[in-house]
Amino acid sequence: MPDARKRPCCICHRWFRPDPRVGSRQRACRNPDCQDARRVQTQQSWRNHHPDYFTARRIQDRGKGERPPEPLRLPPPLSQLPWDIAQDQFGAQGADFIGLMGKVLLRAAQDQLNAHPIDAKGLADTLSPDAVQDQIQLVGECLSEGLKRDEVGVSSTGPPL
Repeated sequence: MPDARKRPCCICHRWFRPDPRVGSRQRACRNPDCQDARRVQTQQSWRNHHPDYFTARRIQDRGKGERPPEPLRLPPPLSQLPWDIAQDQFGAQGADFIGLMGKVLLRAAQDQLNAHPIDAKGLADTLSPDAVQDQIQLVGECLSEGLKRDEVGVSSTGPPL
């Protein structure tokens, strides 16, 4: 078998000669730290390509017991729902699926709310800054001008007790 050429390690970037049994497929050198880091990268890549694998597996494993499992712990407001009734109606797997679907929908809704921040934190200013506010006349001034009590907005029977 021909001797494999040297290549740089994908982790530490030092040049190494690949193991002849692995040949050109070897990406990391023989250093145990580099091998561990490469394994972590490979596992992370696999999990990114198969995001639902462990969720589905956990749902299936929870339903295999002889007695129904405890309801899932979910964030509020999902935790306020009667999950024991859902387990009775749909089974453990069905209730777990509905709970996880609700959790995904809740997270998506929260992400949408966070994507649209509120423009202003204070009160909306509906008047232009140049507008002058009318002054309210006192009741005594209105009466001295000859307006009737009903026109001023004061009861003819007098002030309230």
